[in-house]
Amino acid sequence: MKILILANNDVGLYKFRKELIEELLKHHEVSICLPKGEFINDLVSMGCKFIDTKVDRRGINPIKDLSLIISYYKLIKHVKPDLVITYTIKPNIYGGMVCHLLGVNYAVNITGLGTAFENDGLLRKFVIKLYTIACKKAKVVFFENEENRQIFIRNQIVKESQTYRLNGAGVNLDHYSVLPYPNNDVIKFLFMGRIMAEKGIDELFYAMKKLVSEGIKCELNVLGGYEENYKDTIEKYENEGWLHYHGYQKDVRPFIEQCHCFVLPSWHEGMANTNLESAASGRPIITTNIHGCLEAVIENKSGFLVKKKNADDLYKKMKKFSELSYEERKAMGLASRKHMEDVFDKKIVVEETIKELLK
Repeated sequence: MKILILANNDVGLYKFRKELIEELLKHHEVSICLPKGEFINDLVSMGCKFIDTKVDRRGINPIKDLSLIISYYKLIKHVKPDLVITYTIKPNIYGGMVCHLLGVNYAVNITGLGTAFENDGLLRKFVIKLYTIACKKAKVVFFENEENRQIFIRNQIVKESQTYRLNGAGVNLDHYSVLPYPNNDVIKFLFMGRIMAEKGIDELFYAMKKLVSEGIKCELNVLGGYEENYKDTIEKYENEGWLHYHGYQKDVRPFIEQCHCFVLPSWHEGMANTNLESAASGRPIITTNIHGCLEAVIENKSGFLVKKKNADDLYKKMKKFSELSYEERKAMGLASRKHMEDVFDKKIVVEETIKELLK
């Protein structure tokens, strides 16, 4: 079988779908269509055929988007795939539309709803209309949390019979093994993600400033690229001594090993892989009480859940964590790992995905 994968970047495809692609390559020919990036060579080495395609991830430019639709049309006509698998918003919508038009078998992956679904304006209505067209003939539409699935069903974007909920992309329990828990006086919090307001970065900075002002010995390590202009703010806090910015990191495990707790106060997620990776490594999680984040935490046992966009609640939970003993924190981390083993094992997620794709 010829399988074509449409995505908007190589990082997510390699880091979160590598094991799925490896399984597909055992019995099928796999082509990947996305922009050139640093993980493309790794994907090609696995056996994928790479087709370089420009995708403007965040902008809404009718000319660029029309160009992408035409590119997908020509590509699918040329490759003649038996199955197309799409990831992320534009490949999902425009790839789905082209597959629908050409009568090609396709599967859509909803890895998050994005900003458009946060409000009730015209943009939301427009995106719902586009998704309705794109998903109409999909063989299966995968979701990473139940809330996203129900939003699509309620808005009549998909039929319930078309949908399948996975436990995110799962987490590789061998790659993210339990790391020794640090025992030192300074509590090290870790944030990994795009540096932007929707990841709760402002709430996190507020909470950290309040903790530091109270004399609590703590620091924050930040990993990730800038999506919005926080450079001056981060440099200011670095000069104050409590924040350490490391930019994007190909391997995050050394940073997880050094931390006592992972914090993600995001406003919306499909399924936050950084929560899963940190939990699998034996770290407590403090994250938002929203679908896409809350699934990673057993409240008060493996971490704490905080109210969305609530900086004071985040501060209270981070302070509560700082008051725990070493043994209590370590036990929380081990509970995190057990939860990942019970629910988020990537091997099981990959098996479920392939079963739905090929049935």
